Amino acid sequence: MMGNLSDRLFHRLDSIEDVDSFYEAIDRKHLSQSLSPERPYTYWTIELYDKSNGIRGGGGLGVLAADTRRVAERQKVPFTLITPFYPSEPHQTYSNFENGAYHEKVSYAQYGFNFVDTVNIKANNQICTLDVIEKVLGSTRILCITEPNFGELYSGASGGDHRLYQEVSLGFGGYQALKLVGLKPAIMQLNEVATFFAALARLDELASNGMDFYEAVVYTRKHTLYTNHTLVQAAEAEFSYEQFEHYVFPNLKSKAVKKWLSDKFDNGRIRLSTVTIEIAELRSGVSKLHARVANYHDLAGNKVKFKAITNGIDIPTWTLPEIVDTLKEKGIIDKFDLPTEDFETNIDKLEADEIRRLKAAGRIELNRVLSHRIDQYGNHPVVDGDALVFDFKRRFVNYKRPDLPFKDPARLADILERYNIHYFLAGRVHEGDHVMGNKLRHLLEIVDRNPVLKQRVHYLPDYDEELGRALSVGSNASINTPIVGLEACGTSWMKDVINLGILISTHDGGVADCSSDSYLCVSGKDNDEEAESLYQRMEQAAYAWSNDFDLETIVKTELKNYVPVISGSRMLRDYLDYLF
Repeated sequence: MMGNLSDRLFHRLDSIEDVDSFYEAIDRKHLSQSLSPERPYTYWTIELYDKSNGIRGGGGLGVLAADTRRVAERQKVPFTLITPFYPSEPHQTYSNFENGAYHEKVSYAQYGFNFVDTVNIKANNQICTLDVIEKVLGSTRILCITEPNFGELYSGASGGDHRLYQEVSLGFGGYQALKLVGLKPAIMQLNEVATFFAALARLDELASNGMDFYEAVVYTRKHTLYTNHTLVQAAEAEFSYEQFEHYVFPNLKSKAVKKWLSDKFDNGRIRLSTVTIEIAELRSGVSKLHARVANYHDLAGNKVKFKAITNGIDIPTWTLPEIVDTLKEKGIIDKFDLPTEDFETNIDKLEADEIRRLKAAGRIELNRVLSHRIDQYGNHPVVDGDALVFDFKRRFVNYKRPDLPFKDPARLADILERYNIHYFLAGRVHEGDHVMGNKLRHLLEIVDRNPVLKQRVHYLPDYDEELGRALSVGSNASINTPIVGLEACGTSWMKDVINLGILISTHDGGVADCSSDSYLCVSGKDNDEEAESLYQRMEQAAYAWSNDFDLETIVKTELKNYVPVISGSRMLRDYLDYLF
């Protein structure tokens, strides 16, 4: 008998040719008692970023959800993702140093979703009818609720009525949708607190169908995983008792559940993070550092412990095919996208000329995507074969510090010119975030005033999956400089590492799963010291691309440390091991 379920599911068996025979070769008893097509792993998320399936999210949470489903499909795990389908997509423009926006109407029918039926919820003294749509993809399913006036992702204030309506629709409507398609959740993974109402709907169903209330609470808690993606509890939205009277309580049948929920209010307010902690016995953070430092407390004031399950990526989706083929041919990753037993030895077989050849192929893909993108001046940037590409491709929020490289514009200009570097900024400023909108305008005004920066720094608005992938496969180095202690995990840096780029980063989030000598680490006791460290690391990375020994040393060190971390199959394995 092999070891625990994690090992039995994903242990490398080189004689096995496909996933079906992989499953046949292991003891499936424990897993099959818990998961089946009728009792799937259910994954609840307020956003999904999977444009190929017609849903555009807002950032990393949605991208992670899409990757988790893809990995589950590839490993043939019964898995259902429940999320809203937003009929309006926001897009970003940039012109004359000002952010702009437009909204595009989208239809689920054009992306192959099938209409199932309708469900009803109660909201603000009205019966609201929601369409239930689905798409089946192998062993997985995307199940959505929607209606014409549902709005866009993160519409309105975080503690506003419309946001609460969307979250209640996902929870109560999504739970009804599961029953419509004949599914009963084996486990409910709640991604962030916006999905709390799904577990509440399950608790209410159990209690209203005759189960003793306390037994219903215990059952719900034991089958619910709360995955937290943020570090500070105070950042979560609060709602009033009056809002719950209009949007939540009318959807509850059990008086005991209403009483239980009412008791969670403090001075007429409720924070969803605290009540989500109460309904989920299983709790996970998305990196080792995050699980250790996340500052969340239960209603009794006790600090809550989180299990560390670092995020991962679906390697085939985000990696240049030529690189995937090379990693497999050299025995670095196996057919399940997990590291082989001798992956470290095999990484040493990579040579500088091969790394450059693969990145040159990625540059072709980057230029293809850039050919239909425009920068802040309305131009299509073109990067010639001899130039290097550095990038910052992350959501534009203050703690990620997109402005850190611009602390000394003359120093930055000298580095870019001396090493023939083009620097790409790609990241959306959320509508209504005037602080970051002003910061972006100030940053680009600095660029505009310096003739070198004006030629070499390109801001690409309307950041999306396509652009993110293109920069990962085509850039030589990527910059990731969050304020240490504020990044939960991040996954953009993972895509850079697997695509043989050089990572320049502060020691935060998932990067901190490994030691600070695993990559080019930016450090310092204040912004000035960190900026100086960043400039030194940029020069080190640029020089490495002209020096075989340095290039091989940096890229191989990254791969040896992070290949075991970034695999989405590893992430799913860890979740299954924790849950079952």
